[in-house]
Amino acid sequence: MKNVKHQYFALVLIFLINATYIFAQGTRTERDLLGEKQIPNSAYYGVQTARALENFQVSGIPTKFYPDYVKAYAMVKMAAARANADVGRMSKEKLALIEKACQAIIDGKYQDQFLVDLYNGGAGTSANMNANEVIANVALEMGGHM
Repeated sequence: MKNVKHQYFALVLIFLINATYIFAQGTRTERDLLGEKQIPNSAYYGVQTARALENFQVSGIPTKFYPDYVKAYAMVKMAAARANADVGRMSKEKLALIEKACQAIIDGKYQDQFLVDLYNGGAGTSANMNANEVIANVALEMGGHM
């Protein structure tokens, strides 16, 4: 019983340290259908990634530990953006920003923003949304919108 209390105390302490760090650097409020969530200002990911981090810790291994996996996501997203632009569903201006953001990720930048659990990443939705949020926010920043 004593060991359980120590483990519980350690978990609470880690949570408080992390929460203090996040709030010390500032947060922004993002919303989805489930409500509001505080996201660190320094994060390029958004509310969907934050929810996945809370709800889907399977292996404890984030996708960022596999750079080729992250690069592959960026390559697929770049190809999808090009296809959408080719059929007139996306402006050339948006395409240029998305291409630039995807290329930066392919080049190894923003690797630390891909935090979804690797096993959950195989399921698709959370890893897909993590990539969408990071690419969109990097593109917005590159376009001067953040």
